[in-house]
Amino acid sequence: MLDNILTIRGLKITAKIDGIDSDIVHGIDLDLKRGEILGLIGESGAGKSSIGLAAMGFTRNGCKISAGEIDFDGLDLARATEKQKQNLRGVRIAYVAQSAAASFNPAHRLIDQYAEAPLSHGLSNALESKQEAIELYRKLQLPTPEEIGFRYPHQLSGGQLQRAMTAMAMSCKPDLIIFDEPTTALDVTTQIEVLSAIRDIVREYKTAALYITHDLAVVAQMADRIQVLKDGRAVEMSETSKMLAAPQEDYTKTLWAVRNFQRREKAFDPKDIILSLNNIDASYERHGPKILNDVSIRVVRGQTLAVVGESGSGKSTTARVLCGLLEASKGELVFNGDVLPLNYRKRDKSTLKNLQLIYQMADTALNPRQTLLQILGRPLEFYLGLKGEEKNARVAQLLEQVELEPKRFLNRYPGELSGGQKQRVSIARALAAEPELIICDEITSALDQAVNESILNLLNRLQEDLNLTYIFITHDLATVRAIADEVVVMWQGKVLEQSTTEALFSPPYHEYTERLLSSVPQMDPQWLDELLLQRAKAEAI
Repeated sequence: MLDNILTIRGLKITAKIDGIDSDIVHGIDLDLKRGEILGLIGESGAGKSSIGLAAMGFTRNGCKISAGEIDFDGLDLARATEKQKQNLRGVRIAYVAQSAAASFNPAHRLIDQYAEAPLSHGLSNALESKQEAIELYRKLQLPTPEEIGFRYPHQLSGGQLQRAMTAMAMSCKPDLIIFDEPTTALDVTTQIEVLSAIRDIVREYKTAALYITHDLAVVAQMADRIQVLKDGRAVEMSETSKMLAAPQEDYTKTLWAVRNFQRREKAFDPKDIILSLNNIDASYERHGPKILNDVSIRVVRGQTLAVVGESGSGKSTTARVLCGLLEASKGELVFNGDVLPLNYRKRDKSTLKNLQLIYQMADTALNPRQTLLQILGRPLEFYLGLKGEEKNARVAQLLEQVELEPKRFLNRYPGELSGGQKQRVSIARALAAEPELIICDEITSALDQAVNESILNLLNRLQEDLNLTYIFITHDLATVRAIADEVVVMWQGKVLEQSTTEALFSPPYHEYTERLLSSVPQMDPQWLDELLLQRAKAEAI
């Protein structure tokens, strides 16, 4: 039997919540063997990420390890010196964060950031590190692996950046790696390759892994064992196959249950086009390769239009072009019948007000040094000229609209919120401008099933109450079925098709759409292996 690399006993973590010390993790025990993957699952606020960070002897600001032992290969990280912990982190213990965009230095190229740890610890020279980086980029299915490392973080899609961070975490071949929702930013087709690559790398190097996720179908493919958490407490632990076949606790059974969100039928005029993109080209560098190529999309007023496609297909780039954050090199944007300037700096305040964007990662979109009162008050001042008590009253109304109690949340900072709460604040900030159209860029990708469902219900209610139009960028096909009236499928910067949701999900499928649908993970531990085998056989023919 393999040795334990990590043993946790009686772990308690305390945080200041509304000024009061409260336990957020209550006496957790776990064991992790070399080469084993342990899945940690549970809804938002279950303590998954706090436990993952504690496995490195680390806690977030305002939190502390108040009791318990964290034995990593004979060293108790709960009592180790900061120097002892620093000597382990990045070398023997690595961490893949949920928000890759917040984890990279925007001023340095990816390959230099990859090489930093092995160089500083004398594990390899510069040339060896860069060659190893390229090989890992290739294993993780990153495009042009010989070149992509020489880009800056902002030049990659969210999914590409997540894979680059996984490669960086593996740079020193650690004994333990903590994956904190590493595939939430990935489309289903890319996710398959990345899950397979992560699993192979972990087993090749006999690295132990904690795999934190809210996606039950994903954890079924990855974990040898699963530990279920709720409100900072352990609910049950079992081998993956046993857990999936026969969960013992009622709470685990509720996680396994399929949630059904029903899209409500809406009345709208298909000829009432609020926004159209006509033959748009865009690049991140002058004379650089096209990221968008002859993209044309129409959006009907009052509808929800979903935009789907693989990581790097151009979904988020399209959103940036629409908002004028990235100036198109060719083509035309028409909003409410008027041709829009392609650069947001040339747009009037009315246009800026009516076209709002909710970013993929609320962690990086909200100013960590401002309270929610300040964050939501800013657009009210800028767009509507509200001040003083009138502004404060409107902020309270916005929080109520997104189902956050004003008295509890007005003076909180983003760091004091859960992922779902941060996303609600991002929605409230977009609503503050009183827009006509909101672009939602992967806003539910980092949320667990229950929170995801509540956000979708919230968006649906707000659409009905405020007559909003949504462009919903996502790689989650279940979400598309739930919320979209029409769907645009993108691939390699081009629009393959635009059709109604019913037509898209009805056979016969477009070849690429069929590949997307077949890539949605299933609650079967053998599903990933069987799918990879089927595709290997098909390619061999």
